[in-house]
Amino acid sequence: MKSFIIAFFVAVLFILALIFGARNEQIVTISYFVAQGEFRLPVVLACVFLAGFLLSWIFAMYHIAGLKLALRRNRKQLALAEAKIDQTMVIEEPSKKQITQHSNNEVDA
Repeated sequence: MKSFIIAFFVAVLFILALIFGARNEQIVTISYFVAQGEFRLPVVLACVFLAGFLLSWIFAMYHIAGLKLALRRNRKQLALAEAKIDQTMVIEEPSKKQITQHSNNEVDA
């Protein structure tokens, strides 16, 4: 649900940018390193907004994937640690019983 709300919000911003650009039919000159082009303002606004959104989305997905991998690694380490604790508890229980039986035998004598 959260991702749907975010996607809807981004779509609304994109549509608002297009509406704003549609009201401004000016020609904009964009200079590249070796060339120059003339474009309508709505096209430039839409392309810049979309490029910024995609770049931000790529960086966010990279960061989220790293966090998910770290979470998976930590969960595996936790499961191994819990298994190790369970094993030590099972090993220690019979030795405690032996100690209590041994102390009971000394009291009886």
